[in-house]
Amino acid sequence: MKRLEDKVAVIYGNGGVGTAIAKAFAKEGAMVFLTGRTKTKLDAIADEIQFDGGVIETALVDAMDEQAVLSHMNGVIKKVGRVDITFNAIGISQKGIQGIPLTELSVESFSLPVMTYTQSHFITTKAAANHMVKQGYGVILMHTPNASRISAPFVGGMIPAWAAIEALCRSLSLECGPNGVRAVCLHTTGIPETTLIDEVWEIHGKAHGISAEQFNSVMAGMTHRQRLTTLTELANAAVFAASDEGSAITGTILNLTAGMII
Repeated sequence: MKRLEDKVAVIYGNGGVGTAIAKAFAKEGAMVFLTGRTKTKLDAIADEIQFDGGVIETALVDAMDEQAVLSHMNGVIKKVGRVDITFNAIGISQKGIQGIPLTELSVESFSLPVMTYTQSHFITTKAAANHMVKQGYGVILMHTPNASRISAPFVGGMIPAWAAIEALCRSLSLECGPNGVRAVCLHTTGIPETTLIDEVWEIHGKAHGISAEQFNSVMAGMTHRQRLTTLTELANAAVFAASDEGSAITGTILNLTAGMII
């Protein structure tokens, strides 16, 4: 028996993390509904998952648009009758957001990630939680990186944005837990396999006067094992947290930082 056999998973975001999660969930038997804003990416991911025998449907959905999210979620419920798992993996370009001292950062650049990430996570979790509470079960997964806890310099509004996601996770678990709904935040280092982290490392390398490769080495050196979290490690943990094996985990972060955060 696969760990997510017959589960219904809705994933928001077709970047590196969303793709890895979609593949892992499908491999473990889940029916995946993957949404994003880039049709060519969605089609390519779907082709790969279907080639491997997985079940997936894709849709163009802006996870900042409440009506679009609700319409898609209602469509999933109408088609398959339930939603078991959701994962919000959206991301935005960090140019003009990170790499700038707070004293030089504009209000707009500080506020953009706070508004984007918190609003999107609230919209997607609310859409799922309403159905999950009625069902009496469900798992809401989120993802934040180490900076939410150690407050690295030159990260701007991302730190309060990630901290707010973790607070939302706790609140959801507290309010919806009595109705069988779990909320778990997967907490990693930066993941160098993603194009977004390539951009971030370039920004921070420049801000610190070193190369992106050197900055990557600095970050890896902050872990106990001297290497950063991989996409596979994140996806494996997401499968575990979403499965019945992780049924006691809720209202907390699942720490995957290899000792960077202790």
